[in-house]
Amino acid sequence: KDARMQILELIHNTIAEPRAEISEFAPRMTSIKINPEKIGAVIGPGGKVIRGIQDRTGVKIDIQEDGTVFVAGVDGATVALAIDEIRGLTEDLEVGRIYTGKVTRIESYGAFVEIMPGKEGMVHISQLADYRVNRVEDEVQVGDEVMVMVTDVDPGGRVRLSRQAVLAGWTAEEARERDRRPPSGGDRRGGGGDRRGGYGGRR
Repeated sequence: KDARMQILELIHNTIAEPRAEISEFAPRMTSIKINPEKIGAVIGPGGKVIRGIQDRTGVKIDIQEDGTVFVAGVDGATVALAIDEIRGLTEDLEVGRIYTGKVTRIESYGAFVEIMPGKEGMVHISQLADYRVNRVEDEVQVGDEVMVMVTDVDPGGRVRLSRQAVLAGWTAEEARERDRRPPSGGDRRGGGGDRRGGYGGRR
């Protein structure tokens, strides 16, 4: 009887004191919901895209017709990486929203920042800080993580970003309005031709 009680007490204590958090190295399965119309973007031609995600992260992905996506992996980190890629393929950028991104390329007129997997925009030199910036590389370097606001997405899908809007607490409309103002004095904004040229896309 005593042995039985000890076992019951052990079971009770084990149930009463569950682990506060699952180990990050424990196998995980997570589901997210995407727009069913974007399923094709995740699968890709002949399954090329979904296979690429699975190969890079080591997860297994199962997509249902209603847009539910199940992602299973050996640990939380690989599952999170796969989900980030899927969201990058399916989520539309939101004007006015602040994203944390990574600087991927620097030009004389601004910096390109990847804010979601496969999606990047340009921060013009005039929008890099809330003070005058003479050279882009004085403010950011390739690989830096920066917080930026999406201020505009044109019909061609080109994304305009502003770091100044985040630092100054502006709305997207305020950032666009200041971006349209004619230069005065020692202009910190590169030539207009450079700016337009900067939207040529990724390398």
